[in-house]
Amino acid sequence: MTVQVGILREPDALDLPLPEYATAGAAGLDLRAAVEGDLTLAPGERALVSTGLRLLLPEGYEGQVRPRSGLAWHHGLTLLNAPGTIDCDYRGVVKVVLVNLGQEAVAVQRGDRIAQLVVAPVSRMIWTEAAEAFAAEPGRGEGGFGSTGK
Repeated sequence: MTVQVGILREPDALDLPLPEYATAGAAGLDLRAAVEGDLTLAPGERALVSTGLRLLLPEGYEGQVRPRSGLAWHHGLTLLNAPGTIDCDYRGVVKVVLVNLGQEAVAVQRGDRIAQLVVAPVSRMIWTEAAEAFAAEPGRGEGGFGSTGK
């Protein structure tokens, strides 16, 4: 399925390529850092990094901002709020919360691929009070985290 998404580059991102799929089978488009100079993240440090992009997502869709596996594996660099959600009515600049979970400082340079963007449909829900159903079928839930064993 193909979805048309509007995009606006901020002045600080005019020289950067638009997000693109790295391969024909890639699910996510690479987002790049629109930093002025190098940004160095010490171990444990986090930073809000601009992509310099604004999106016009169609109603019924969201943008999911996800970590890049290579950055996580090789450098310990990941996203704190992964996946981050870009709502269809959000018009601000897309930014990424990078964190260095590695043991060495990591430099992020202008134009580096720092995250992935996946566009996905969103289901809307309607609440239904279900007290009777819960009383009739108590099921699982009391033990929670790890209650079923390894």
